[in-house]
Amino acid sequence: MSERKSAVVLGGSLAGLLAARALASTGARVTVVERDVLPSGPEPRKGLPQARHVHQLWSGGARALEELLPGAEARLRAAGVNRVPMTTGMVALSPYGWYRRWAESAYMLPAGRDLLDWVIRELVLSDRDIELLDGSEAVAPTGTADAVTGVRVLVHGEERPLTADLVVDATGRASRATAWLTALGLPAPEHREVDSGLVYASRLFQAPPEAGKDFPVVNIEPDVRGSGTGRGGVLMPVEEGRWMVTLFGTAEDELPRTTADFAPYALTRLRHPLIGELLANATPLTDVTLTRTTANRRCYYERMPRWPDNFTVLGDALCALNPVYGHGMSVAARSAVALRETVNRRGGLGAPALSRHIQKAVARTTTAAWDLATGADVFYPDATPTGPTLRDRLLAPYLTRLLRTATANGRVARRMTDVTSLQRGAETLLTPSMLLAAAIGPLKPPLTQPPLTPEERKAAGLV
Repeated sequence: MSERKSAVVLGGSLAGLLAARALASTGARVTVVERDVLPSGPEPRKGLPQARHVHQLWSGGARALEELLPGAEARLRAAGVNRVPMTTGMVALSPYGWYRRWAESAYMLPAGRDLLDWVIRELVLSDRDIELLDGSEAVAPTGTADAVTGVRVLVHGEERPLTADLVVDATGRASRATAWLTALGLPAPEHREVDSGLVYASRLFQAPPEAGKDFPVVNIEPDVRGSGTGRGGVLMPVEEGRWMVTLFGTAEDELPRTTADFAPYALTRLRHPLIGELLANATPLTDVTLTRTTANRRCYYERMPRWPDNFTVLGDALCALNPVYGHGMSVAARSAVALRETVNRRGGLGAPALSRHIQKAVARTTTAAWDLATGADVFYPDATPTGPTLRDRLLAPYLTRLLRTATANGRVARRMTDVTSLQRGAETLLTPSMLLAAAIGPLKPPLTQPPLTPEERKAAGLV
């Protein structure tokens, strides 16, 4: 009987946990190495600075999660996470006007990040083939430029080696994979950064009791190339009848830092006062949390001429996205599915050139989200040293036409939502029917007011 294969996953956040689950489902024994001591409940942890901002799992990611952990969505729903149909359950102001609320084609699961992580952590760590070493830190991989053999780990201050048939780096934006690879004698990978310079300010509120669990998501999008403002905001109904509100803008927009400034900023500084009007009838529960970690960063490891066997990088360590688009968790789930499928298709851990195939597969899962985020953020001033690429400039007018058309064409809006939710690839937007629809433009006159129902306005105290 052949010896059972083993894997080490570096990072115990969502990307790492789902990667561990994916590998365990292929028959491997998996050790998860996490620097922080993970909480036993839905509580904050030090290594997740963005947890205080809006989070959602798009349906493309939710379906991937369900593939990895059958019953996960039901567990989330039981914990209080609502299922929001898109675009039925969203009131959104685009740069081109208010979107109408069309019949469902996709959905999202909005929740506090602490709750999402806890539910998924409980499900993953219930697998006896997965061991957690928290309070531990990876020092460096062992092996050569041809093949990684494991990793050296600090466990309670004592260094020890862990051998493995595959080492997965899921350590997020703080990943040292590039430095590790160059230390092994490999060249640094091609990389790109698109930094909009956005800053986020977030606060949790208790919604008016009458608003109920089905109150829509409210999204006031920025209009970088139109009005020139990067200011925007999202009001996200989450568990326990609460609203998580994130306001964003550039450093020059002077986002609110104090509780006294938060609601007035939403009322007077965004392109529409709706979020501020809603907050007038909500009860604040927390102080204001700020973050500046919003740059899009991608390492093109899949393009490297040489790649060591038995090593792969995924999650934010591979492709970190501006959180305002809400794609990070969904990409992580889809990447874990790609990891599992590649291992199974190639014959299991230890197969020749497996890690290169994995790297290419997980890179493909980032493409749509990367294109959506950078296609918008690249037009912020100084987002990149060289400005938008020729591809960016060629695609922008067409995407502008599509977004304008989506405000008053249900079929186009649903296809755009399918891509945004990662249910379909971006090629969906380039079919002949979509090209024709973009050329024709909106089929109805623009809305002059946010499309809240009379019942929603009443429940939120707006009438």
